Order: sequence, then C-alpha cells, then structure tokens
Amino acid sequence: MNKKLVNLIREKLESESLTLSEKFQESSRHVGVRYVAIDDLLPIELCNEIYLKFPKVDKMRFMSSFREQKYTSKNFDEFDPILAEITFALQDPEVVRLIETITGIEDQSADPSLYAGGLSAMTKDNFLGPHIDNSHDGNRQLYRTLNLLFYVTPDWDVEYGGNLQLWDQKVKNNVTIHSKFNRLVLMETTPTSWHSVSRVESARARYCVSNYYFSAQSPTGREYSNVTSFSALPSQRLLRIWSKLDSFARQMVRSFKPGGVGKKDIFESSKIGK
Repeated sequence: MNKKLVNLIREKLESESLTLSEKFQESSRHVGVRYVAIDDLLPIELCNEIYLKFPKVDKMRFMSSFREQKYTSKNFDEFDPILAEITFALQDPEVVRLIETITGIEDQSADPSLYAGGLSAMTKDNFLGPHIDNSHDGNRQLYRTLNLLFYVTPDWDVEYGGNLQLWDQKVKNNVTIHSKFNRLVLMETTPTSWHSVSRVESARARYCVSNYYFSAQSPTGREYSNVTSFSALPSQRLLRIWSKLDSFARQMVRSFKPGGVGKKDIFESSKIGK
C-alpha cells in the first residue's frame, strides 16, 4: 500500500469532514439519493500521473448491451503500480473510518475483491443506463452501502458527457454530477438509488477508479435482495418496458441460483498490499 496516497487522502478528508458531512446529508433533497463531490482530492501532478498510467481501452474488457457500453479492468498486475495503489488507498481502514464519519453510514468495510469495481473507461457514445446496483457483495453476505468514484481525466468539461446522473425513484428527474478531473464522488447505494452515466460526446476517453463499501447492516433497516436492475431514460418508453422484463427475469434466476451464473468478475492477487 502506498502510504503517501493514503495520507494525502486522509488529510483532505479530515480537513473538510464537517462541510462534506453537511453536504452529504442535505443532498437527499435533490432526488432522494445522498451524495457529495470532493474536489482536488490529490495534488494535480499526482492525479495527472494516474491518468497517464491508465490502460488504453484495447487492454480492457468491453461491456456492451442495451444496458451499458463501457470498458473495465481489474488486471492490475499488468499495469503501472500506481493504479492499484490509488484503488486500494481508498480501501485503507483510516480512509474508510473517515468516510463513515462524513456519510454517517456505520460499520462499513472495503472490498478487496473489487466486485463490480476497479478501473473503467468510457469513449465516444459509451453510456450506462439508469439502474440500481446489486444489493450485496459477491458472497451475498454484506449489503452494498456506498459507491466511490474517482475521476482522473484532465480538462473534462461537463459538455463532454460521461457524467454521473442521480434519479428520483420514478426515474423522471435527475441531478448531474460532473465527472470533473481529480474529483471523488461518494454516493449511497440503496434499493432506490437510481443512477446512470450520460452518453459520452467527446472523442477522448473518460477514466474512473471505482470502489464499493459494504456492511452487515441493511441501509434501510430491513432485509432485501436485488440484482442490478435497469430502467431507461424517460424518453425511452419501450426500452423501459423491456428493461423491467429483463430485470424480472434476472431476479428470478437469482432466486433459483443465489450465487448467480457464470464466473464472478473479481480481483485476486497476492501482490497487492505487500
């Protein structure tokens, strides 16, 4: 673990903890999903280094369906060490505790397997449709509680797209969070935290480092379980119907096979943290 990165993140969070906590709690008035954006997380030159070391998209896995188009990777052993270092710095116990203080969400733990996390890239016309995340971790033991998104593409204007969008429960109204360079976004995950990524309009790639936190405690105070479930934009009425049927079918499969089908997309390495 790169303790320099951990210390820089810790110092940033400590210095703005009270303000960030207030913003996180107040944000629910927008569309009912709590979130906060933390700007200038790292020194500019360090964030630039992370950007420059990001793998090209031809070295990443392309995910393409009516639900999404994006590139992902957890192959840290093949990339510059700084990419693993920043990813797992956001999982350091000191960082987790500080983020608990900011969000008020208790007993959280990071996910070294990076289930649904890791590196991601989006290029021209890539998108991620409105959805709610899988409710649990890969072992179906812990509830997903928080999404951490660290954006590292310099000079990325909001007009370029690829921005996080949070939606109300009916997926009719949204708030847009600019995927701004050197910005860390904390977003709670619940059975109603609908979110998406707007279509990328730029020819450049937009890069992001993603993490999730989990907890034995349900975010709602009650037991629940759901697969990742998609909707569609308000103008896409037919796609909304199809997405609902698709989500229902995959939820039924999960009820018969709680562990899911196919190989889990997780990270495994004995090198990280040594």
